[in-house]
Amino acid sequence: MVTESKNDLIMDRFSIQNIQRLASLTSELDYEQASSLFLKLRVLEKQDESYKPIRNHLRSLIKDYEQNNWADENSITDNQIKESDLAEALVQAENDFYQKRKELIKSKLIEAGLTQNDLAKILGHRKGYMSELINGLRPFSKEDLIIINRLFKIKLEDLIPTFIKQDRAFHIKKTLESLSHNRIKLTKRDFDLQMV
Repeated sequence: MVTESKNDLIMDRFSIQNIQRLASLTSELDYEQASSLFLKLRVLEKQDESYKPIRNHLRSLIKDYEQNNWADENSITDNQIKESDLAEALVQAENDFYQKRKELIKSKLIEAGLTQNDLAKILGHRKGYMSELINGLRPFSKEDLIIINRLFKIKLEDLIPTFIKQDRAFHIKKTLESLSHNRIKLTKRDFDLQMV
């Protein structure tokens, strides 16, 4: 049986296995990701009680963030609203990607006469872990995605999310701007790198 690697554990703060390690939400993007995950877990919690403490922790993080950042209407700035709108768009794009990927994988499984549990066995994962991968609650390993690509002929760009973390995208953009010999011309879409 394949287990989670250290890379999987640090890959994404909002991957299911990392949620209870979060002490607070620090940005609008954190808030939107937490809110989205909270809703996704509502369905899973009905099937598996083990998600309840994770969902309760998320509820607490969300409530604290709202209290600290949105409770006083007079202190809400235009910049805060702009950041909130961008974060919401990013999380929606991410959710759309994961939903499309899930549908692609499931349709290829049906075509092949296989179930999600069969795929879990092929990849060496337990049933619940596979469900979390398919639903975008955990990141697939690179090897898992390559195997899925080769088995089902799904294009890699439909399997691998191309989102770049906001702080990393900001760093890249600022660095490119500071390089006088830089000939890279980016469109606004290119360098909302987070949403590529």
